Amino acid sequence: MNDIRRTILWVIFGFSMVLLWDKWQLHNGNKATFFPTTTPVTSPAAASAPASSSVPAPVVQGAAAVPGQSAPSVPAVRERVEVTTDLYRLVFDSEGGSLTQAELLQHADMADKAKNFLLFDESAQRVYLAQTGLIGGSFPTHKTLMTAVPGPRVLKDGANEISIRFESPDLGGLKLVKTWTVRRGAYDIAVQHEVVNTGAAAVSPQLYFQLVRDGNKPPGESSFYSTFTGPAVYTEAKKYQKVEFADIEKNKFEIQKESTNGYAAMVQHYFASAWLLADGVQRELFMRKVDANLYSVGMVTPLGSIAPGASKTLDARLFAGPQIEKTLETLTPGLELVKDYGWLTILAKPLYWLLDQLHKLLANWGWSIVALVVLLKIAFYWLNAKAYASMAKMKSINPKIMEMRERLKDKPQQMQQEMMRIYREEKVNPMGGCFPIMIQIPVFIALYWVLLSSVEMRNAPWVGWIHDLSAPDPFFILPLLMTASSLLQTALNPAPPDPMQAKMMWFMPLIFSVMFFFFPAGLVMYWLTNNILSIAQQWIINTRMGVPPQFNLPKFK
Repeated sequence: MNDIRRTILWVIFGFSMVLLWDKWQLHNGNKATFFPTTTPVTSPAAASAPASSSVPAPVVQGAAAVPGQSAPSVPAVRERVEVTTDLYRLVFDSEGGSLTQAELLQHADMADKAKNFLLFDESAQRVYLAQTGLIGGSFPTHKTLMTAVPGPRVLKDGANEISIRFESPDLGGLKLVKTWTVRRGAYDIAVQHEVVNTGAAAVSPQLYFQLVRDGNKPPGESSFYSTFTGPAVYTEAKKYQKVEFADIEKNKFEIQKESTNGYAAMVQHYFASAWLLADGVQRELFMRKVDANLYSVGMVTPLGSIAPGASKTLDARLFAGPQIEKTLETLTPGLELVKDYGWLTILAKPLYWLLDQLHKLLANWGWSIVALVVLLKIAFYWLNAKAYASMAKMKSINPKIMEMRERLKDKPQQMQQEMMRIYREEKVNPMGGCFPIMIQIPVFIALYWVLLSSVEMRNAPWVGWIHDLSAPDPFFILPLLMTASSLLQTALNPAPPDPMQAKMMWFMPLIFSVMFFFFPAGLVMYWLTNNILSIAQQWIINTRMGVPPQFNLPKFK
């Protein structure tokens, strides 16, 4: 039995070291040694492809026919239109009337706090755009040069919204008028498409909406914890489906394509963008690789037949902003799922709600985290009490176990039998301290994802030197305290009879504490608070049971 346990522990230890080494390699800009992943690099040519003024190549019906980013071009003069509101500084391109830059004025950049965060961007380093156009003929697309109608470009005091209008030339008997309307205090932008038939015959165009971005991780993303970056779609039938860029590259993905509800989104840590259509509007969802390192996700919707001289209008919305759960829930069903808690959503959502309620009372996210952990420890008090009581019993009989092991060290079978006898006589369950703690693990993992995913932690101060709960502690004070508390917990626990297990019990806190030096301060504070409360409860229970707390220091020989 001891050999099996020892083998399992060494396997866990070895696998942990492999994972740590791979993460360290990625952190230093090197390729992973054991688990390599595709890390696309955007070439300047690929990045600038969407910026070229071009006429799309011939297209056919269907989502796969959405014009690409690198179609042959005809030189033309273009205009950049900058619009400023209370939340945004937006840049539109008259080529297609596309949104090519979205600067979020209420959110600072992680790398340089003096700058605002850029969600959409079009540069040699990054490509992330929102585009729309018509297919089904030689119609206006996101590659068509359009005219920006003069108008106000700054949201004035007292005004609730501002509109930017783009008009295309007649192409294939159609004219496209695209109007973007940005409202005060809102991260969803209304986009109206008016399609006018200027020809002599009826036409049946389709309108497409797509988000195009490069396949790179967002700048400043940590290698020590994994968050999703890539496209996602939602329908009532299939719910939330996210797809890795690598799977699009290999064409190894399957999504629901036909639907009358849902959205198409691009997701990254803390932020997202999504095209939203009204329920009941027929749409075809798609994902595809556009260029060397460019990917798109979007929807195509038929407009039906448009008679000569007639027009049709379709309204859509573009969400582009932070993953604030309460805001997402009000925009469209399922949009809050871009803030992805994974399989622990059923636990994470109520934990986030409770954290939000505590923040309303305390007005500080750091103290709200501390208060939430305190409430969880109170909720699980009796479970923890049983676990620590079992540990205290184990500690009280530990001298007897150690004496027996020394006496029967050359008779392993008899040693196991004698150990089981002692456990029966003393009414001690060696697993009694593990089971109550195991029950709580999903709750604390769910809380981990809540803190990791919540944009509210971003640039949120706590006290003193902690100015951003989403960034690592700049002086490593919290990780050092967390490491010390983990070692103190280990010292208070009964030492395993097996010397090898005893050594591993000391190595594991040290190994896992290394990762906490690179974790966000909010996560480290949550673990540290939990450790301190656990130590206090364990100390009290041991004292009540007449087992004075003692420190079982490691013996490495």
